[in-house]
Amino acid sequence: MPRTANPCTYLPRRLQIVASLTVFVLVCIFFLGSSGPGDSDSYFSNVPYGPQIEQGAHQVVDRLPKLPKDLPHVNAPHWLNPFHGPAHKPLEQANSSSGEARWYTDFKWRTPFSSDTTLDEERAVLPPLAKRAPVYTYFESTGKDEKSKTAEQQLLQLWRRAWWAQGFRPVVLGKPEAMNNPLFRAVQGLELEPEMEKEMMRWLAWGNMGTCILSNWLAVPMAAHDDNMLAFLRRAEYPSLTRYEGLENGLFVGNREDINKALKEAIASPAIKRVKGMAEAVAAETFTVDPEHSAIALYSTSTITSKYSLIGQKLDKPSTAGDGLAMLPALINSHLHMTWQNIFSSGIAVLKPLPQHTTTLIEPAIDIARNLSQCPDTPIPASCPPNRPRCKPCVSSQMLITVPPVFRNTSTLFTIATVPHPYTLTSLHHSRLDMNVKFIRRQTDRDSWVLAATKELLGTGLSSFSRLPALKDIIASEYSSARTLWLVAEMPPSRESELDLEGLDWHFGFTLPRSPMPDGKSETPVPGPERRPPPPKSEFGDGPPLSEQELSHERSLLEQAKMVLRRTGSRKAKTSAKTAKALSFMREVVEAWSLADTECWKFVRAWEARRRVERRGWEGEEERFQGKGMFGRWIDQVT
Repeated sequence: MPRTANPCTYLPRRLQIVASLTVFVLVCIFFLGSSGPGDSDSYFSNVPYGPQIEQGAHQVVDRLPKLPKDLPHVNAPHWLNPFHGPAHKPLEQANSSSGEARWYTDFKWRTPFSSDTTLDEERAVLPPLAKRAPVYTYFESTGKDEKSKTAEQQLLQLWRRAWWAQGFRPVVLGKPEAMNNPLFRAVQGLELEPEMEKEMMRWLAWGNMGTCILSNWLAVPMAAHDDNMLAFLRRAEYPSLTRYEGLENGLFVGNREDINKALKEAIASPAIKRVKGMAEAVAAETFTVDPEHSAIALYSTSTITSKYSLIGQKLDKPSTAGDGLAMLPALINSHLHMTWQNIFSSGIAVLKPLPQHTTTLIEPAIDIARNLSQCPDTPIPASCPPNRPRCKPCVSSQMLITVPPVFRNTSTLFTIATVPHPYTLTSLHHSRLDMNVKFIRRQTDRDSWVLAATKELLGTGLSSFSRLPALKDIIASEYSSARTLWLVAEMPPSRESELDLEGLDWHFGFTLPRSPMPDGKSETPVPGPERRPPPPKSEFGDGPPLSEQELSHERSLLEQAKMVLRRTGSRKAKTSAKTAKALSFMREVVEAWSLADTECWKFVRAWEARRRVERRGWEGEEERFQGKGMFGRWIDQVT
């Protein structure tokens, strides 16, 4: 007997279950749920006190408010959901785009998806920019020869870069700021020692600017980003005029009222004509003396003479003073680099969540890690900064580079992560560019990068969407942003671009090595800048090493994926060619399939773009004051 065809077999198993449950519920409602007004009255007559119960039930029902037949007009979304999204897209903010990257600043930046706030798929929600506390220095060129002038400009640029990397807003002042102070005329009538006259000009310029920090241009921060002293300075709240014991005139903090009060006291003091510093010209109680200054390194004349005699001997002789001053930038830069290496004693981790077919993807990150881990060029090998006499010089220990498949939240480990677009990752992982909807849905995993990167940190029970707030916090929080560097796989820093390399210098606060020898060999017994660490080995292994042909194939796929993303651009890009439309459609399909990976990529792209926009905007403001005036204003070309 032939088998009767079952119409339900044409449905998938899940739909069969849903359809069966739906039919069962409808049958129950139809046969068991209908009743007349007198159906229940016969039952009350068979129970004790039935009529009384029935009468009481009717009284209760009659007293209930009647349901209206016509509901009044209400705004349903507002009434049903008090936490509804905005009806219109938020307005574009100033300086909120760079190239294809667009962002919106809001305190709700930890939400899983930015589009919930912006109602725009292309705008990422970023945390508000932290207000940078201004730090000022006073500079008048004293160089007699070109070598000294060049060295002074390099030291000023080094000072600015080091303070900027620690979250401050460095500003170089000159005589024009001092002349704007109302107390300038009173100081001009005094007969002061040359050193005291320069010190008063410095304080006049500082008092003209207001509540802030006054730093010597040879005083630079050398400590972890979360150091207590640096955290206090970043808050820009200084209850009293403070100087730091052991830093001489290297660092002062205070508000405008206390600064000008100290200036007036110094001008009225009879001792001002025979002293050389503000601390000697005013009463002892004018300053609060803080003994803690371990976060600041001051390269004063006395420090250089006692700790770095090679440079001190040259500075003592007028004929070699220019040579000695020219050695100082390299020494301070090497100390900044070495301090950074000592802070991250566990080494550098280059994140590689999906080991197969992503070797070329992290090559720029590996290159940066090797530059960070190598020994910097220095005129005095094995020397330590003034504030860290027990440092570990790069000569005695080499920084470790690892390639873990997961992110680890370790305070002594610096992480460099490369975030690929889902289209790029899919192309590399499956070694193909010809994709279609069926292939994406049937043969690719959703949000594979986010799930793999946070597997150890968040476990395996959370969905990819639930991981996004924690991942965004890792990228953009104040604590983590100083311990990580996030790159966009399609737009990494180029080793051939000096502009990209300078951007890394400003991020870390020191100049990274530029030209190491490719073979990693050193002819000298002391490791110098030519001693470059070899490429790291993967923590858990990537299987057999890739051949040159396989690496070449990966690079070809990566470049083609970059080209596709450039051609498609944003979703609003106008494309007329049939091929371009097909590529744009596939990009949208991949992004919709891996929403968490796409959100992470857009967040990192906007985060890095805003970092560049912030620095260039500050440089544009400061550029107006460079090389201006007749009073020896410092000259420094910022690219």
